[in-house]
Amino acid sequence: MLPHPPTSRHPRWGVIAGVSALLVLHVVLAVSAVATKSVTADEILHVTGGYFYNKFGDFRIHPENGVLPQRIEGLWAWLSGAPAPPLAGNPYWRTSDAAVVGYQFFYETGHDHWPMLLGARALLAVFSTATGLLIFLWSRRLFGPGGSWLSLALWALCPNFLAHDGLATSDSFAVFFLLAASGAWWRYLRQPTWSRGLLSALTFGLAAVAKYSAVLLLPIMLLLIAWRVVLEEAGARRRWWWLAPLSLAGHALATGLVIWACYNFRYSAFAPGIPAADHFIVPWDRVLPFIGWQGRVVQFFREWRLLPEAFLYGYAWVIQSAKARSAFLAGDYSIVGWVSFFPWAFWWKTTTAALLALVTGAILLARHWLAATRRIRSDLASIAPLLVLFAVYWAFSLASHLNIGHRHILCTYPVLYILLGGLAAPAVAWLRRWRVILPVLVVAGQAAASVAIYPDYLAFFNRLAGGPTNGWRLLVDSSLDWGQDLPCLARWLREHNSGPAAQPVFLSYFGSGKPRYYGIQATQLPFVNGFKLPHPWYRPEAGLYCVSATMLQQVYSPVHGEWSLAREKEYQELRILDGIFRGYWQDPAARSTLRPTAPDEQWQRAWKRYDLLRFARLCHYLRARRPDAMIGYSILIYRLTEAEVDAAIDRPYSEWLQAIERAHEF
Repeated sequence: MLPHPPTSRHPRWGVIAGVSALLVLHVVLAVSAVATKSVTADEILHVTGGYFYNKFGDFRIHPENGVLPQRIEGLWAWLSGAPAPPLAGNPYWRTSDAAVVGYQFFYETGHDHWPMLLGARALLAVFSTATGLLIFLWSRRLFGPGGSWLSLALWALCPNFLAHDGLATSDSFAVFFLLAASGAWWRYLRQPTWSRGLLSALTFGLAAVAKYSAVLLLPIMLLLIAWRVVLEEAGARRRWWWLAPLSLAGHALATGLVIWACYNFRYSAFAPGIPAADHFIVPWDRVLPFIGWQGRVVQFFREWRLLPEAFLYGYAWVIQSAKARSAFLAGDYSIVGWVSFFPWAFWWKTTTAALLALVTGAILLARHWLAATRRIRSDLASIAPLLVLFAVYWAFSLASHLNIGHRHILCTYPVLYILLGGLAAPAVAWLRRWRVILPVLVVAGQAAASVAIYPDYLAFFNRLAGGPTNGWRLLVDSSLDWGQDLPCLARWLREHNSGPAAQPVFLSYFGSGKPRYYGIQATQLPFVNGFKLPHPWYRPEAGLYCVSATMLQQVYSPVHGEWSLAREKEYQELRILDGIFRGYWQDPAARSTLRPTAPDEQWQRAWKRYDLLRFARLCHYLRARRPDAMIGYSILIYRLTEAEVDAAIDRPYSEWLQAIERAHEF
C-alpha cells in the first residue's frame, strides 16, 4: 500500500511549497485569532513560570506543567527585559503562589504584559507546525501523497488545534512529543540501530519535560515491545530478553540527562542569590502522604536525589490534584468526573465533517478486511504505534478524575487524522472513484467549520451539540471559557453601553486577565481567581450583568449544584446582615464598632459566604433566562431590570421559583 517516493525535483519542490503554505496558514489563523484574546487562565502561570526559570533559575513557580514549554514561553519576557515584581518581603513569593506572583508580574511592575504574551503565543504557534509536519510525513508513508495532504489539511483546519496552538500552554508540546515518541520507539523496534535508538531516547526525554502525561509512554512502550515480539519469528524472539531491558535502560538514562539539563543540573528548586522562599505552593508533607505508592517512589527519588526537586514535586502535585477536581458536564457536577466526560466532549467538539469521515472510514475498512482478511495482521502492524497510543491514552482518560477540558484528549486527534489519510490512499482499489471526491468534501467541511467559528476557536461546538451558542450548557472551563474574551467584551461595551444612557456594569469573570487593563469599568461580582485582592461590599442593581460561562455554571463555587432549602435558609440569615456588611466595608467608624463583636477575618468570611450565596441564587435565575448577548460565546450578557434583580436576590423563595419559571417561558 505504500507509495513510491517521487523522483522528479519539481514535484518535490511543489510538495515543500504546498506543505509550507498549509503550515503557514495554520500559524496565521491561530496567531491572528488569539491576537484579539486576553490572557487565559493558565497562560499567566506558564509565562511567569518560564520567566523565573530563565531569569533566576528558580523552579518553584508552577512546576506542574512541563519545564520545557514554560522556558520557551518565558523567553520573550526574559529577553525583552521585563522587570520582576519585588521579591524581598513578598509573602506570595515566599509561598510560591504562582497566581498572585503572576498577577504582580503582569500588572504591577509597570511593564506592559501584552507584547510578551503575544511573543510567547507566537513561539508556541510556530512550534505547533512540527505536529503538522509529523502528521504529513507519517500519513505519506502509510497512504501516499493523497493521504498525506488530507491528513495535513484536517489538522491545519481543525478548530480545536487552532484554538490551542496559539496559546502559551503545554498542550501543543504534549501532542507533538507523545506522537513523536510513540513513532520513534516503534521505528526503533522495527529495526534496532544506534541512530534510531538515540533519536527515540531523545524524543522520550523531551516528552518527559513537555508534560507529565508523558508517563503514559511507559505502558505504550511495553505494549509495543510485546507487539514486536509477537511479529518476530520464533527463533528471533530470544534476543528481546536482553535487547528490550537494555533499550529501556538507555531511554531512562537519556531521559534523566534531558531532565537534569532543563533544570540547570541542579537538584534544588530554590535558586541561590535571590530573596529566600519557604516552600512550594503546598509543602511536601501535605502532598506525598496522599498519593499512595507513587508518593513512596517520589520520596525514594528525593532521598537519593535521582531527579531534580522541582520535577519530582511537579509530578507529585499533578497526581494529588488529579484525584479530585470540580467538573461540569451538561448540568451535572462532580469532583471525581465521569467515564462519559471525554466521549461526550469528543462527540460535541469534533467537526461534523471529521465525524462523518471516521464513520465512513470505519465502514470502508471493515469492507476491505472482509474482502482480504490476510491483510489484517500486516495493516495493524503498520499502524501499531498509532493504535497503542490511542488506546492507552483513551483508557487513561476514561479513568481520569480530571474532567476539566476537551484539550486533555487533544493528542488523540493526530492519530485519527493520520488514519483518515487512508480515504485518499491510491492502493485501495475499491475506493478509487471516491478518493478525490471524498477527501475534498471532508476538507471542505473542516474548513467551513473553522471559518464559521473564527476567531472564537476555543468555543467550537458542532451542530450535533447545538453549535457554539449552546456550548455553555454542555462544557465550560478550557472547553469553552478560559478567560479569553475580555477585549471583545470591552469593545461590545463601548459600542452598546456608552454615553449618558450607559447602565452600571457587573462582571463575574473566569480567567487571569485584569478587566481594567482593557478599559472595563465594572462592579466585581465573585471571581474564581481574585488574586487575593480585597472584594468589598456592593449592591446589585439594574444594569448589564456580564458573566463568564464557567462562573454562570458555578463550577468552582462551593455552592454549586441544586439550590437546597438549607442553602436558602443560610442565605436569608446572612441577608439580614447586608446593611452591617455595607458599614463594615464603607464606614471606618462602623468597622471599629464591629471589631469587638468578632475579628476582621470572621466578618470577611461571613461577607464572602453571603456574596457567594447571593451570586449563586442570581445564577440560577440567569441560567433560566435567555442572554441578551454573547461575547465570543464565553461571556453571557444579561440586561436586567430592577424588578428582575429584586426577584433573583431579594424575593422570598416561592417568588424566586416563580421568577425562574417565567424566565424559562420567556
